[in-house]
Amino acid sequence: MRHQLEQREQQILSVHACRSEQTAGRQIPESPCPVRTMFQHDRDRILHCKSFRRLKHKTQVFLSPEGDHYRTRLTHTLEVSQIARTVARALALNEDLTEAIALGHDLGHTPFGHAGERVLNELVPGGFHHVRQSLRVVDVLEKEGAGLNLTFEVRDGILKHSKGQGPILSDDPAVLAATLEGRIVRLADIIAYVSHDLDDALRAGFLRDSQIPVSITDVLGDSHACRIGTMVTDMIENSLVVEGGTIGLSESVAEAIVNLRDWLFRHVYQVRTVHDDFEKASRVLRELYVFFAENEKALVAHGGRRLAGDSLDVSVVDFIAGMTDRYAINLYHRLFLPQPWKIF
Repeated sequence: MRHQLEQREQQILSVHACRSEQTAGRQIPESPCPVRTMFQHDRDRILHCKSFRRLKHKTQVFLSPEGDHYRTRLTHTLEVSQIARTVARALALNEDLTEAIALGHDLGHTPFGHAGERVLNELVPGGFHHVRQSLRVVDVLEKEGAGLNLTFEVRDGILKHSKGQGPILSDDPAVLAATLEGRIVRLADIIAYVSHDLDDALRAGFLRDSQIPVSITDVLGDSHACRIGTMVTDMIENSLVVEGGTIGLSESVAEAIVNLRDWLFRHVYQVRTVHDDFEKASRVLRELYVFFAENEKALVAHGGRRLAGDSLDVSVVDFIAGMTDRYAINLYHRLFLPQPWKIF
């Protein structure tokens, strides 16, 4: 069955696609699955791992929202995957590889979104970034320290998906994934989050449609579906246009995406209501980090793991970064707040 799927890839995929049988392989050699291609196997390993399941209780933008329809880190991941697969299919690239990268790209994200990431980056010697932690999750932490042993192409795509507040397009091979599939995920990530973060802010009443700058809506559209459709279509139409293949956007759409991202920072991410909650969440993680960095026995007693060769700081980061929002809050309550007496 696997050979049939690999032959099908040879027949239907673009010359620019990364084919499963051409993978650079796994860090630890193993017998291939008889049914699935290497990239399908990677996708399934990610989908079934504990870190993926924990994404459902990690913040995207709004901390512990009571409404059922706000995004979480898990729904963000699924939306990135859907957008990336649509583009990969349209360009005849490897959809399985694209999906595996998309599903794994945020496995190392902290609780409380980027606020948690900033706290750990301030406290940890050498800094912290969720991209490096995502790779550490799949390489080392999953399966009780054995890792998922993913292929090079999936690991590379996970490592190079993030843009931060930097340019969304780049010619620098140091920041671009080795495959076009990985480069699709890099752009699908920002298309997803600027779209759904705006949608969630409108639902929460932080914004009104009339507040969105006309310079953005004139290019991207005036509804959630229209904006996603514009960006995805533009990426498809502006990719694979040169020899060797490329993944890109038109100048006008790329500029509108950057403008929307920057506008969201000013009008959503840094709004006092959102900012104040994340300041509180930041204190939770800061106090947890200090407590466990000074109490190795407590770290192990509460579920942290000490891997051979790791410093205590690294073990504490692994423990905290892996927490869900509610687990971090509940643990903080148990450790630092008085508990009601139970009378028997």
